[in-house]
Amino acid sequence: MKTIVILALLPFVSLSALADKFEGLALSPPMGWNSWNTFGCDIDEGLIKTIADKMVASGMRDAGYQYVNIDDCWHGERDENGFIQPDKTRFPSGIKALADYVHNKGLKLGIYSDAGDKTCGGRPGSNGHEYQDAIQYARWGIDYLKYDWCNTENLSAPGAYRTMRDALAAAGRPVVLSICEWGDNKPWLWGKEMGHLWRTTGDIINCWDCEVDHGSWSSWGILRILDMQQGLRQYAGPDHWNDPDMMEVGNGMSEHEDRAHFSIWAMLAAPLIAGNDLRSMSKSTQKILTHSEVIAVNQDALGVQAFKYKTQNDVEIWFKPLQDKQWAMMILNRGDKKAGVSFDWRNENVVDPDFPGNGQFYTAGFANSRYKIFDLWANKSAGTTKSSLRVSVEPHAVKLYRLEKITSEIH
Repeated sequence: MKTIVILALLPFVSLSALADKFEGLALSPPMGWNSWNTFGCDIDEGLIKTIADKMVASGMRDAGYQYVNIDDCWHGERDENGFIQPDKTRFPSGIKALADYVHNKGLKLGIYSDAGDKTCGGRPGSNGHEYQDAIQYARWGIDYLKYDWCNTENLSAPGAYRTMRDALAAAGRPVVLSICEWGDNKPWLWGKEMGHLWRTTGDIINCWDCEVDHGSWSSWGILRILDMQQGLRQYAGPDHWNDPDMMEVGNGMSEHEDRAHFSIWAMLAAPLIAGNDLRSMSKSTQKILTHSEVIAVNQDALGVQAFKYKTQNDVEIWFKPLQDKQWAMMILNRGDKKAGVSFDWRNENVVDPDFPGNGQFYTAGFANSRYKIFDLWANKSAGTTKSSLRVSVEPHAVKLYRLEKITSEIH
């Protein structure tokens, strides 16, 4: 019966698109909002509409945030033909009407499913219904799919995500595929062919440096997740991104920690998916999330993830190659005390260890080139690399700079 139904719906299917992900949908890291970090299963269509309104009113849409992503627990039951339906109490108008509302705001709608029989929240998963679910998402006008990995015993992760990739392609509507299998099966080795981003860790939690043990799994703080990115940068780039999970900016950490968190995600070329309650967002949180210069570091067209250059006690210095021979530099104070930092440009040999540019590895060449320094969070010039940089960094905080080359061959 189900086969007959699917064949009858072939007008919805583009057979020529089979076995390919939709290219070019995430040439820069996706930006948006997701319901899970703040609301969990407590979601409905009224909330999603309000969030879309707030994304416009807060300036987030104009800053580059596109996706309003509904996470787990939107599901109702499957109909008599096996097609998934939304929870009629929570989403009485249906997902198509909600997608139309979000699209009319100049935004895109994302949705959630799971490769297993059930989602992490116990709702119907997509296992065995991938092509039907993809057809349904296309009917509704879905733009982004977060595809989770609960209840997947005896499944192959590459195989399961390949099946959903092929199903989305067959349905014919371009959809960003977010691979959410927590890094357990090293998706950086195979995810590029399947989707547009892949989780590299377990779930994030709103703390600076902690592990919260849930028994069979853990949630991780900002620094723990940062450390888990070691060795992964060479696998990421335009249209295929490492994903250290949604952000916790505005969810209870200090302003210094939120600013550092946002800076780290920008330097990592990570998807910028906010997870706070936009309805009660503070002005400071709004300024962090919409800071155009920091977002520009994240969205830079080169798509090169930052690397850690040097560690001095609790202080780390990171560099990120940018287009037009520019660089971003982050000084991260992981510790609990204020740290003084001195950086003598002419004595530092900053070379990207993984990525070549125009046949050669990206090289700053501070000994022979001079750069203007712009302090992004202070929104002011910090001089040039003619003189050593000497700064004080607050605990759990960062300094973030853009370096613009102005002269070469200094003698």
